Amino acid sequence: MSLCLRQPLEDHVIDWAGAAAHFLDQEYERMCTSLIYRDASNRPYLGRTLELSVDLPYQVSFVPQQMAMSSKVGDQPALTWQNNHAFIAVTMPAAVPANGSPLDSTILKVVEGVNDAGLTFSVQAYSQAGGPQPGLKEDQIALSAADLGAYVLGNHATVADVKEALAALPVILERVPILGGLEMPFHYVVHDVSGASLVIEFHHGVRTLYDNPVGVMTNAPPFSWHLVNLNNYTFLSNVDRSTSQFMDYKAIAPGSGIAKAGLPASDNSVDRFIRAAYYAHYAEKQADPDKAVQMVAHIMNNFDRPRGITIDPPDVGSGHMQIEGHEGDAIPTEFTTWTSVTDLNRRHFYLRDSGGMRYVQIALNNIKDANKFRTLPMSALMSPVADVTEMF
Repeated sequence: MSLCLRQPLEDHVIDWAGAAAHFLDQEYERMCTSLIYRDASNRPYLGRTLELSVDLPYQVSFVPQQMAMSSKVGDQPALTWQNNHAFIAVTMPAAVPANGSPLDSTILKVVEGVNDAGLTFSVQAYSQAGGPQPGLKEDQIALSAADLGAYVLGNHATVADVKEALAALPVILERVPILGGLEMPFHYVVHDVSGASLVIEFHHGVRTLYDNPVGVMTNAPPFSWHLVNLNNYTFLSNVDRSTSQFMDYKAIAPGSGIAKAGLPASDNSVDRFIRAAYYAHYAEKQADPDKAVQMVAHIMNNFDRPRGITIDPPDVGSGHMQIEGHEGDAIPTEFTTWTSVTDLNRRHFYLRDSGGMRYVQIALNNIKDANKFRTLPMSALMSPVADVTEMF
């Protein structure tokens, strides 16, 4: 990894308890947008944003091949495996770490990542996930949904592999301490180098695996609803119709771009799904992989939310508690806390946070043979603004 550190690592003091309290407060306010863009050679690239009304202390973690991993649900026997694949991921703990306890692979859970086979895994908010869980026999092994990302990235190379493995494996939405004991309020998206895409969705406790023909994901309603809603947008096109005739008057648009007039404008999950499908489909197909990465970064700028663009006043917006340590958020505003771009073929992972517009790059293929788990604060990895004054 060739990264610029924003400040020394020892200066990063993580307020996990405060983060957990605020994370609980925002549980149904998180938004995410992900999409697959294909270049001129049909190679896939994944863009993804994560929105919150607070910056959380995310970690960026490298998990090596051959590392022993496990997942335990209640009193059931543990599911254990040894990683077949190394992976890099944005991670968060499932519980507030005890003072002085190390942040290791047993604590940190995958939010977004890619493995050395080019398989990606994304966690996105879905408040309707919780519900009755499948009954388990006394000696039955099951996977906690909190460990789904590590299991998928550590064990599998393709979407087909994941579908086959999950067909016979119970996945349980356990209550997560850092979320105040909520059942995991998320759904999940997996992509591979062929461009295949899979949605893993729990709706009121019922799990469904969807093939995703558009490669796009946002939040509720259910994924199947979003696909049906696309049928309402068959009129969309990227072709500007810049002139028209009204009686004896010839109307001429004042400039280009009128083709986008039919796109829905809000930042709710329904409208973002439509816009993401539009941008992913119509963005110019680049031949060069670096240019394709740049294209995805430009696309994702359309889903970047600055603070204050929408707010949630207590009388008309979504309800929020005031959490000690976060009194400044009197009127919460959701914003894009980080954005990632993944080149699945080259196994390049690009990341930027809300503090800037420059991405840092992690070339997974260059470190995939390392044999040691490593985790660093995301905030320490971000690239500072380049000062080029002396060049003049």
